[in-house]
Amino acid sequence: MPQYENPWTVPNMLSMTRIGLAPVLGYLIIEEDFNIALGVFALAGLTDLLDGFIARNWASQKSALGSALDPLADKILISILYVSLTYADLIPVPLTYMIISRDVMLIAAVFYVRYRTLPTPRTLAKYFNPCYATARLKPTFISKVNTAVQLILVAASLAAPVFNYADSIYLQILWCCTAFTTAASAYSYYHYGRKTVQVIKD
Repeated sequence: MPQYENPWTVPNMLSMTRIGLAPVLGYLIIEEDFNIALGVFALAGLTDLLDGFIARNWASQKSALGSALDPLADKILISILYVSLTYADLIPVPLTYMIISRDVMLIAAVFYVRYRTLPTPRTLAKYFNPCYATARLKPTFISKVNTAVQLILVAASLAAPVFNYADSIYLQILWCCTAFTTAASAYSYYHYGRKTVQVIKD
């Protein structure tokens, strides 16, 4: 049977804060206000570090919802950042297309897992009830590495116009590294499949 849990944990609130900061960052980048964008991005990164630290060290703050909400917040943040930075000509279009395509597929998979792990009768109220936990998601190691690499590229790209190195060869090398980890991460989910999902049975 699925568990009924409290979704209003500190890590989940931090993840929601990160989701809320994503469109703010997108707006700042499109307006080319890169100095403030760097500060807001640092704040978003702090919420990411804190939610993981709190969930790992306080059992009462760990939740099945958090196992999905944390990576979802990362994907929303990364997608908006990459689209905005591509609009600002700081990240190439093919790389952004690759990243967003992977994230769309993973988000669709999360919704599918949610549907499949709900006991019958499946209802919309039950499906969208954050208190009704049915599965925990376990990201692969390469996926964690990929998220870190993608965020490093974002930080470097945001800083590029501030510190005047937008044409640096090192940024282009980082583009290639990001493309590689993104492809490897997508394959890891395809390869391990069900091992990344733990269905809650009691």
